[in-house]
Amino acid sequence: MFATDNVKLAVRNFKTRKLRTFLTVLGISVGIGTTLFLVSLGYGLQKILLDKIAKSDALLTIDVTSSNPQIIKIDKQMVEKFSQMKNVLEVSPQQIVSAQLKFESVTSSAKLSSVDGNFLRLGGIELSGGERYVGDKEAKIILSTGTLTSLGFEDFNSALGKEVEITLVIPKESPGKKEKQDLLFENEMVNLDMKFVICGILDDPSESSGFIPSGWTREIAPDYFDEVKIKIESQSNLEAIRNEVTSQGFSVMALTDTVDETNKIFSIIQIVLALFGIISLTVSAIGMFNTMTISLLERTNEIGIMRSIGASRREILFLFLTESVLIGFLGGVGGIVLGFLGTNLANYGFNFLAKALGGQSVQMFFTPVWFIVFIMIFSTFIGLITGIYPSLRASKLNPLVALKQK
Repeated sequence: MFATDNVKLAVRNFKTRKLRTFLTVLGISVGIGTTLFLVSLGYGLQKILLDKIAKSDALLTIDVTSSNPQIIKIDKQMVEKFSQMKNVLEVSPQQIVSAQLKFESVTSSAKLSSVDGNFLRLGGIELSGGERYVGDKEAKIILSTGTLTSLGFEDFNSALGKEVEITLVIPKESPGKKEKQDLLFENEMVNLDMKFVICGILDDPSESSGFIPSGWTREIAPDYFDEVKIKIESQSNLEAIRNEVTSQGFSVMALTDTVDETNKIFSIIQIVLALFGIISLTVSAIGMFNTMTISLLERTNEIGIMRSIGASRREILFLFLTESVLIGFLGGVGGIVLGFLGTNLANYGFNFLAKALGGQSVQMFFTPVWFIVFIMIFSTFIGLITGIYPSLRASKLNPLVALKQK
């Protein structure tokens, strides 16, 4: 008996027991679909998070800060020293300055990060509206939604193109104090005689902040920086540059560290979600095993006839295995269909709710191609495993005993 004959007989048996076969395949499909849904949710959440924090330039960038700003400062000379290090491609410093912003008759305080356009690119800064500035002397500014709220904007997008006046609040050393530890600082108000166009919006309602081109504060603010971003040639140079920078007393943070920790956490989450799916699949497999066993009992007389006309035990074994494997395969196909149907419906529901609440739509689910292939192989394997015992039992039936069964 050829393999094609086994398939034809199996399909014929399915047609004679349509409802039972359908329910068995449906049970496997539900288990597979649940596993696909849960694992896709884990991968989707991981992808959303990593897409937010991991850009190509950001992954090759390390953030350098001073572990003790009172003793070790990051000044222009130190920034120049960083740029001359081996395997360093780019260096971009950040200086945080206090400022007062004025739009029409409304004035608000804000913390502005004085950076050039390269800092925004290296940091992977994403805007919810508008665009980033490029140069370091453009009369443009990026403001957070928290700042826009304090300036009286209700529709944030309407702020794009509007002009604000900026007054920097620069700390100056107060005279009359001789001891270094007793130095007092007083603030000097420096008005930038220029109106700055709001070119970008940062989605941060919790803080009044923004970004301003560094050229406007370079000659006004004190000669030290709060942070420096260093772009390296490749990931293989990361540890060497990290060790060289930390040996000088600076703290180093790499986005790759965060990405690695995130991947570890989500690996655990995916395993937990997959376990819930496997529990559902196990229940379905038990139902499939029960179906194959009942099928054996109902077809005992048929097996006896097949044996009496020359069918071997091996052929009977493969006939039943073919049926169970086909059920497993069809369950995998059905599971993928149900899984994708469930993920699309759930994603539509999430995005509809997010838009209703003023949020952004995202793709909550992501299914790797390899996982789809794995599901098909796994469901077929489940069919094979659950069919082994009934198939062995069928192949070992005595033809004379089997013919007596009605």
